[in-house]
Amino acid sequence: MAVKAYDLTGRTAFVTGAAGGIGRASAVLLAESGAVVHCADRDAQGLHETATLIKDQGGTAHTHPLDVTDRDRLAEAVTSCERLDIMAAIAGIMHSSPVLETRDEDLDRVLGINFKGVLYACQEAARHMIGTHTRGSIITMASGAIDTGGPGLLCYSAAKAAVVQLTKTLATEVGPHGIRVNAVAPGWIRTPMTDRHGEAQARTEAFMARLSPLGRVGEPDDIAHAVLHLASDASSFTTGQILRPNGGVAMPW
Repeated sequence: MAVKAYDLTGRTAFVTGAAGGIGRASAVLLAESGAVVHCADRDAQGLHETATLIKDQGGTAHTHPLDVTDRDRLAEAVTSCERLDIMAAIAGIMHSSPVLETRDEDLDRVLGINFKGVLYACQEAARHMIGTHTRGSIITMASGAIDTGGPGLLCYSAAKAAVVQLTKTLATEVGPHGIRVNAVAPGWIRTPMTDRHGEAQARTEAFMARLSPLGRVGEPDDIAHAVLHLASDASSFTTGQILRPNGGVAMPW
């Protein structure tokens, strides 16, 4: 029964941010579970690499080079799917600046990608699913920052908190159509997005590992399995929820 619940054969998934990190790991795992996967990202080379990984494992992948803040292009890509069962809105960026130094352009960029991009993906997915009478699953990507905040995280935390409210609100609106909407709020995950700061990065990871009862930071596959769970029939009675795969970390700010 467990294997059947996670079998996505015959279903189609759309994954934003699929060129690397959590997005790539999720796209590959969804394909391994039987889904046809549409991969979207502004990094065309990364998209090609993700699609190659999927195809080398016998899966089916389609690529859509796009920026999630381009509503029209995103709508075109989603509409091109003959059917759509799963939307995983994972694309996002990191940003850090003290509150007193936060500029308008910082807010616009982070909210544009981390919130508006998710909103657009959710809107287009919901419209597609309602129009085709598909009882689908929409998955958004929040963050542990929704619970803890932290120095320099105003823009990032605010955008991710907005994603949570989007998730809960949309779940109430599309539930009558049989569509589920849930969010994943990861803890610290080792990805290309976070792995850019040399020794400072190593110190951060060591610190985060010490805060976890499991004694480690997360890997993209840890989050991909959470995405798979929410995409599958194993979570058929789950909607409007925030799943927190964070290693048990509670930040001591």
